[in-house]
Amino acid sequence: MTDHATRQPDTTSLTMAGLNLIQQALSIYDDALRLVICNARFQAMFDLPAHLVTPGASFEDTLTFLAHRGDYGDVDDLQEFVRDRVEIARAFEPHYMERTRANGRTIAVEGTPLPQGGWVTVYTDITRTKRQEALLKARSDELSDQLSGYSEDLAATNRKLEATITALEEAKRQVTASEARTRLTTEMMPAHIAHVGPDRRYTYSNRRLSSIMPGSKASIVGERVEDALGPEAFSAIEARLDAAFDGDASVFEFTHAPSSRRIRAAFTPDEETGGVYILSMDITEEAQTRAALQQTRRREVAAQMTSGLAHDFSNLLTIILGMQSRLGRIDGLPDEAAALVQATVAAAKRGGSLLNRIADMTSERKHDPVPVNLAKFLADLDPLARSVLPDGVTFGIVSTIGNARLMLEAGMLQDALLNLVLNAKDACGETGEIELAVSAVKDTWIDFTVSDTGPGFSDHALRHAFDPFFTTKGEGGTGLGLVMVYDVTKLAGGRVTLENRQKGACVTLRLPLRPAPDAETPGLVLLLEDNAEIRGTLRDILCADGHTVVEATTASEARTLMRELPEISVVVSDIVLEGEETGIDLLRSLPHDHPPVVLMTSLPVSDPRHVAARELVPVLRKPVAPDRLRSFLLKESVAS
Repeated sequence: MTDHATRQPDTTSLTMAGLNLIQQALSIYDDALRLVICNARFQAMFDLPAHLVTPGASFEDTLTFLAHRGDYGDVDDLQEFVRDRVEIARAFEPHYMERTRANGRTIAVEGTPLPQGGWVTVYTDITRTKRQEALLKARSDELSDQLSGYSEDLAATNRKLEATITALEEAKRQVTASEARTRLTTEMMPAHIAHVGPDRRYTYSNRRLSSIMPGSKASIVGERVEDALGPEAFSAIEARLDAAFDGDASVFEFTHAPSSRRIRAAFTPDEETGGVYILSMDITEEAQTRAALQQTRRREVAAQMTSGLAHDFSNLLTIILGMQSRLGRIDGLPDEAAALVQATVAAAKRGGSLLNRIADMTSERKHDPVPVNLAKFLADLDPLARSVLPDGVTFGIVSTIGNARLMLEAGMLQDALLNLVLNAKDACGETGEIELAVSAVKDTWIDFTVSDTGPGFSDHALRHAFDPFFTTKGEGGTGLGLVMVYDVTKLAGGRVTLENRQKGACVTLRLPLRPAPDAETPGLVLLLEDNAEIRGTLRDILCADGHTVVEATTASEARTLMRELPEISVVVSDIVLEGEETGIDLLRSLPHDHPPVVLMTSLPVSDPRHVAARELVPVLRKPVAPDRLRSFLLKESVAS
């Protein structure tokens, strides 16, 4: 591979050098009437400026230049003449013609179309031959001896021309094959690769723009950048593109508004032509994952900062409650003092509740989505939301997605939506309307929008709604509800937006739209659990999902069953088993082609056995809920 890559530039250089040495002029135009390649003789023969012999130069511009200079004689209507010639070129046919230029030189023109579009043309200066023919006609009797010599010269010239044409055909074949290989390679890449000329029109595209930015044009060569991308997308890159034309390379990210996809673009100036090379990639999933990771790190930092404070504050609240309790038992305490004691106790208890809320928000929490039937999820949410609303407030759910199965963290999402419904209820008071709208944004996001007919957000609330402890409810609010919603959404890689509409407020949770994989095919499950009651419960869950279950209590029993039943599709085992061996020992003793294994445990996460298990396979925490078990089995079946 290295030798071939090293020889390729030499072959190209030798081919170009050879084309420059022949006496004929050569040009190749593509099906868009733009120059692909020409030799030095082409520029010299027609005395063309540099920009008309640069790849990508327009055939129409070259024709206009020659006609304006008089190479085609007197032309009454230059525009009509050029337009007619361009139309003839678009329907290109093989041809041979001879034309006398304004400088008196006679040129033979021979054109041949290419299989993939465009044409190659060879131009030969036959002025000398024409003069010889005229001289022969005028002095045929006197120059009979010279005629024979000229005939021999002409025959030799014809032979040289045939050899040149053969070389050109081989060069054309190599250029065509090289172009086909390059295009095939670039079209297989999951990115849009393009080149824009100095006139800001695409001179090359690997035809992947519409897959990276849905809604964009597929065939864009010859199009201006703003026309190909559309006004919204172009406005996001315009400043960086201007900088690239000024010589500044850049790599940046932007959101493609029509599809809501996150795009990373790289602009590299082309110093040779004055254009710009462009590379664009869809990084939506990367951006979602990055946002979720950042939120997880923020939570870890917050947990470190608050854990010590919460501990000390909890001790102080305990002391306060104890002292107030002693004060409350003192005989003869004035009524005013007793009221103050009760108020102090209530405030301390409220502080304790607030500590619990803070602990929930800063404690370790992972986003672990499972397959969720969206229609069933919304149906379950509906009565929960209605139960907290007064009779004068109506609630409705409108979904445009239907009966889809999506990867969602159902519990966290349900808590967040109920929190928004409660906020909307407080905004509406005793009468009003609350609506939950669910819709997809292209194939990238799913929006959960809760709107109400209340007074809407104040400007101050719009700026500070996600600040911890900010509340508009006075003593009745903790200021952590929307913070929790923000946290849940960020952990999923999404975002939250607040706005006021014509009637009331609107909060939108935008989450990644990820269809759930197909449900696992029921199979034979080997279940290892030393507790008979737990084993029976797990067996019932597995059988309800269509699995067949065989049971064991020790690692040795499990190995025997696996040898005798090669059709076992998955192993579900507790870490702690009967006997000396653990589920970890069993896993390490299995052959490399063993079926997927899921370990269960009630051991704390800091236990060395729990740590060792997590390094090997997925670990399911007890107590095991049916949906969590299904989720783990589904992930393992997909991975295998």
